[in-house]
Amino acid sequence: RVLLGSSLGPGLIAVALGAATDQRQFASAATEGKFRRLSQIQFIAALGDPGASSGTGAENWGLWIDDPGPRGVWLRQYRDKLEATGRAPAGWTFDRDDWWLEEHGLIMPGPGPLPLKRFIDGEIVPTRRYVVTGDRQVTTVLTVHGDGRWSLDKGTLYDVTHLPCRSARYTNPGDGACSPDAATRSDFPVKPGAAMPAVAGCAKQDYAVLFIVGVEA
Repeated sequence: RVLLGSSLGPGLIAVALGAATDQRQFASAATEGKFRRLSQIQFIAALGDPGASSGTGAENWGLWIDDPGPRGVWLRQYRDKLEATGRAPAGWTFDRDDWWLEEHGLIMPGPGPLPLKRFIDGEIVPTRRYVVTGDRQVTTVLTVHGDGRWSLDKGTLYDVTHLPCRSARYTNPGDGACSPDAATRSDFPVKPGAAMPAVAGCAKQDYAVLFIVGVEA
């Protein structure tokens, strides 16, 4: 990936600069409804069958509005910059029992929840639509519902996954310590499309990363 020029290293938005966001692709994806093209790409952390075009569970998906990479802390810096204070130099709080890691070995702030509803004139609309892409061949509309259902107008979850961006959530299963110190640094960087490495003492959940290039107006 291209570096951002930050001393913290690479971030998701660095690779996103090449995302398929030209006007023709955006307009083709958003053929129905009114969509606002984002000036800065956002990122979904998604769970689901890679071969599916619809499913459930979007209530467990996450959203990074800003690129989490430049705010991350390298595994080799964990003891000096996170362990003692529990707070990263960029200001986010580190949870020893629930933390995120990306493919280069950066400990990242976790995402917020993905909004599944909209508010229009004080009324709740129980769906929300996003224009998403994996920066490959497919740019399409993702529809999510308040009950967690999701669907793509075209393609599969794999088609809109950005393969070089790998991310996983590591949690403490409750029977010991789950520490970034236990990660094997030689496991990084992770190859595009590959699973994130296991970390001793932790339960791991891999997430697909989708680029959001537009939202329903």
